[in-house]
Order: sequence, then C-alpha cells, then structure tokens
Amino acid sequence: MAETGANTPSGSHDGVCWVNGQIVDADDGSVSAMDHSIVVGDGVFETLKVVDGPDGPVPFAVTRHLDRLRHSADGLGMEPADEGRVRAALADVMVADPGAGRIRITWSSGPGPLSSGRGEGPGTLIVATSSANVWPESGRVQISKWTRNENGPLVGLKTTSYAENVLALAEAHRHGCTEALFTNTAGLLCEGTGTNVFLVVDGVVATPPLASGCLAGVTRSLAMEMAGSLPEVGGGVVERDIHPDEFARASEAFLTSTTRDAMAISGVDSDAGRLDLPEAPGPVTAALAAGFRHLCATTPDP
Repeated sequence: MAETGANTPSGSHDGVCWVNGQIVDADDGSVSAMDHSIVVGDGVFETLKVVDGPDGPVPFAVTRHLDRLRHSADGLGMEPADEGRVRAALADVMVADPGAGRIRITWSSGPGPLSSGRGEGPGTLIVATSSANVWPESGRVQISKWTRNENGPLVGLKTTSYAENVLALAEAHRHGCTEALFTNTAGLLCEGTGTNVFLVVDGVVATPPLASGCLAGVTRSLAMEMAGSLPEVGGGVVERDIHPDEFARASEAFLTSTTRDAMAISGVDSDAGRLDLPEAPGPVTAALAAGFRHLCATTPDP
C-alpha cells in the first residue's frame, strides 16, 4: 500500500504499470476483475524507493525487498514470484519511467473464484511506478484504539489485506496525526500502519521485537544496523517490549519506513491525552537520517 499522509512533489506524474510482461496504462483494465488480490486481498507486495545511485537512478535495497516478498508468499502458501522476472520488470519500468520516485511490486495468487478458495492458474505480477512521497521532518502519531493480533496467521507477512491499516490511518488523520500506531493484545507497542517505531530511552534505542506482531521492516533492519555504530547512541540498540507509557520517558522517538527513512515523532495522542516529545528530530534521529542519505548514495543494494 502506498503510504498516505505525505505530500507529493509538484509536477508529479502518474507513473507506468507493468502487468505480466507488458507496460500498460495505469487506467486500463489490465488485471482480471476475478484476480484474488481484488476479490479477497490474496496477495503480497513490496514498496521500494528510487535513489540516485553511483550509476544513476535505481530501486533501493532490492535484494532485501525481494527476500521479504518471497517470505510473505511462502507465509500465504503461494508460489513465490520468479525473482529473475521481477528484476527484469524493475529494469523495464525504470527505462519506461526514469523519473520514478517509488516502485510497488504486487504478486497475487491470480484469478480465482468469488470465495476464499484459490484458482489453479498462474499468479499475477504487477510492478508500478509513481512519484516519491515528501514527508515533513517530524509528525504526531496517534495510538490507535484498535489492536494488532500478534498471534494471527498474517503476522510478519506484507500482504495486500490492508483494510485495517486504512481504517486506523484515516482515524489518525482526522485527529491531525501523520500516522497511527497499533498496540498488540498485550497492550504493548507493535507498529504503525506503514512504519516501525523506535524510542530512545536512557540513551538506548529500543524497538518492539518481531514477537510483538510487527513487520520485519527493511528500513527497520537497516536503522538497527546503523544505529549501533552511531556516537549519538550511548546505550546500544535493543528489541524489547515497549509500553506506550514509555513515550513520556523518551528523549526522542522516530518512525522508519521505505519512503520516510527515519522520521521524528513530535508528539503522541492517545486516550491518556496529548504528549509532546522534547526533541523532534533529536540527535539520534538526525544522525540516522544523515546515515540513510549516505547509504542511498553509496550502497543502493545494502
């Protein structure tokens, strides 16, 4: 799902769409109305940003994203998309739309019946481009009134079943927030609708563990790897259970995602009231943002 709540740059374009081997107009009826991604949300996806690498514009962290696409397909019991075909499609859309800022790969189980049962045909591969999101330096988040089920069958899978995220994000927007954060059934922080969350508490960078029900974000992993070597991080990086009350103790907090990199949290809204964080961005968030800019420019497939 494209991340919502950001601005797109002026002069943004509609992008191009590659569907099962052909570049098509994004408005054409190029996917079967019986495709199971439409009928029941039976599909997986990845969103990649396009960066200016040493040799020109390229999708960032392709290998990590394709590894997770395969993991998600395996988790749904789907045949994985052919990696060589996906890479060829990425190359095709970069040629067709060299000004793209973002690419989405969607892989579904293909056409099926109007029910939960799958068809027996081949899957559907879609690779589409669009403009990049432009995020503010910081933003408020809302602790959602809905919870994430950390024991559910889709935990850790990036699937096209995103209605829960759409609902929570729309509610956050109505309250002037840029993102909604879910807690899990134990009342602990889990993740955002399209982000992972980090707090800096007593000099330690902390993020919820995968057991919380959060997605293993590509940017989350890179942020953890980079943060451990930052001089601004005195106490290391840990994955641990985090209660939402800990925002009150945090010196800073931030979100990570493919198009945000590291984005500061300026405040937290919840049933308990409104909390403003002391620094947004704080030194750790600012250092990570600089680290991502350097990584994107020097190592497009880290």
